[in-house]
Amino acid sequence: MRIVLAWTLAIGLAANGVIMLGAPAAWYAAVPGVVDTGSLNPYFVRDIGAAYLVAGAALASFALTPSARSAALPGAAFLTLHALVHLWDAAAGREHAHQLLIDAPAIFLPAVLAIWIAWSPLPRGARAKKENNNAHMASATMDHQVRTPVEL
Repeated sequence: MRIVLAWTLAIGLAANGVIMLGAPAAWYAAVPGVVDTGSLNPYFVRDIGAAYLVAGAALASFALTPSARSAALPGAAFLTLHALVHLWDAAAGREHAHQLLIDAPAIFLPAVLAIWIAWSPLPRGARAKKENNNAHMASATMDHQVRTPVEL
């Protein structure tokens, strides 16, 4: 389930990022509530699009290799910080409280899901596989160390 969800988020986030990068004006006009935040700044939309693309790639990396949890952390961190900015703006009165309802499916839900994907305990098999890989890498490193014979 976590892998399917990671793929779903990864594809959605990456697609959003690509659209933001390639057609910022169309993205700006199409997303509910965005026009209420001020005038279009294509450069800013593309900047955020780059972050969404990276978040999607991070979750896709995790979906490909579930034991590589560190791959999902940057994506979850961006989504969480982005959601907190929206929450803070509403709490500070810079945005209407009803905007939080509009933001819920597109901003808050992906952040919560990414946190669950990135920080939930690994399945037992994935943990054992990761531990075996780490042990194999440590053994291989020790095997390649240069050893000089000590003569008496």
